Amino acid sequence: MLLAFVMRAQPGTLNERYARRLQWQYPEGVTPVAEYWLHSTDLTVFAVVEAESTEPLAAIRLAWDDIFEMDVFPVVTAEEGLERLRQTMSEQG
Repeated sequence: MLLAFVMRAQPGTLNERYARRLQWQYPEGVTPVAEYWLHSTDLTVFAVVEAESTEPLAAIRLAWDDIFEMDVFPVVTAEEGLERLRQTMSEQG
C-alpha cells in the first residue's frame, strides 16, 4: 500500500529536526518512494512510502510526532487513479 505523510514542523525545532533527520532511517517494512521538503515559512515534509502493513508506520509517528504535526493518507499513483476512473466510467455506461 502507498501512504503519504504530510508533516508540518512545530515551532522552535529547527536544529533538532536537522540533527535527527541526519541520523534517522525509515523503519524495516517501509520503503520510501519520495521525500520532499517544502520551502515555506514553516518546514513541511511530504513523503510517500510503501508498506505491506500499518505496523511500521507507528515507528515513524513515534520518531517524529514530538516535532511535527503529522497526517497520513492512503494514496494511489496517477496511473492507478486514471485506471480506476476509466473502470468506473465504463461500468456506468
